[in-house]
Amino acid sequence: MNNIADNQRIVITGVGLAAPNACHIDEFRRKLLQGQSEIQEIDLRYIGRVPAGICSFPETEYRKKKENKRGTRAGCLAVFTAHEALKSAGIDFSEYDKAKTGVYIGLTEHGTVETENEVYNISRFDYNVAYWTHHHNPRTVLNNPAGEVTMSLGITGPHYSVGAACAAGNAALIQGAQMLRLGEVDMALCGGISESTGSFGIFASFKAQGALAEHSDPTKASRPFDRERNGIVISEGGCMYTLERLDRALARKAPILAEIAGYAINSDARDFVLPYGPRQAECMRLALERAGMTPADIDIINTHATGTRQGDVEECLAIRQVFGHCDSTYINNTKSHIGHAMGAAGVLELAGNLPAFSDGLVHPTINIDNLDPECELPNMVINKPVQLEQVNVILNNSFGMVGINSVIILKKLTE
Repeated sequence: MNNIADNQRIVITGVGLAAPNACHIDEFRRKLLQGQSEIQEIDLRYIGRVPAGICSFPETEYRKKKENKRGTRAGCLAVFTAHEALKSAGIDFSEYDKAKTGVYIGLTEHGTVETENEVYNISRFDYNVAYWTHHHNPRTVLNNPAGEVTMSLGITGPHYSVGAACAAGNAALIQGAQMLRLGEVDMALCGGISESTGSFGIFASFKAQGALAEHSDPTKASRPFDRERNGIVISEGGCMYTLERLDRALARKAPILAEIAGYAINSDARDFVLPYGPRQAECMRLALERAGMTPADIDIINTHATGTRQGDVEECLAIRQVFGHCDSTYINNTKSHIGHAMGAAGVLELAGNLPAFSDGLVHPTINIDNLDPECELPNMVINKPVQLEQVNVILNNSFGMVGINSVIILKKLTE
């Protein structure tokens, strides 16, 4: 992807987010650098009290309460973050045609929250389906969050959701870049959304697998790489980006946050749940090859690590295979601050690292009191940020169930 024309180079010009500890990238970055987690304990139907990441953002900033009620929590997150991304990019559609704008949103799952709510509702009426809402079908179709964005913004170009488990946010970002390169759209709104904290089934399933985090202090429950880690903290969240071709972005003097230098997606083809380090290593190598880079070119690796033993260990094995001799590559993890935002995880974590291109800081992995020896890696940034002379390239890992791996490489625009 190096040495390509400006009309094929894809850049990020705006970002909007809602995370469990922030609803603006500046606030998000500040809290990551301070190691400030706002994971809280919630009381979930049928499950009881569990740690979770809950977003607080102005839900009626861009549409009315009645519209939010008719739509979904995922749609509400998507609409807010999409509007924020456009505002961040300075896009008012005077330079772009809404018919040539695409909306691509990554989802781990969709519809479970709405279905669980309806089943619970009719259970109070002896399962009389007359009490089942007529809004259920449009709420549960997979394209719902992307569709809600198009209705809010009047976008008439293509919209759809990308289902890629917890690699979905990265996958949607890749989809947006590919559609721009193909000329299918002139501008893309893409990212990932999760409303997972509304689903007792997701919590119950992780609990049944022995993979649901527990801790007396919810802010310390998400602790990838720590010897005492005991599972995943489930979070909701959303993050959307505006993607443009470099020539168009330069022409309108857009704020260019980063260039998408390389990416890759591959499959383990082995197991429904268990990750596989060698295939993750292959995915990282393929992304590097497409970016025309070597491992030594990477300044920061944002790890996917969720706080499960095998997941953390397999990713560390993969990183050792690819980056074993790279003394200048630093490693961090964002889930330790915000939990696992499922379909939004990859893009939220990428957003948390984006400001490093400007400030040169590597935000820390927090909640590591006793590093697991199997997860020990050179230059792992633990509990305190590290200041680098400069940051030019960031690699973002995002992996998911049923064996899907994704990697995105961003570079600072210097030419």
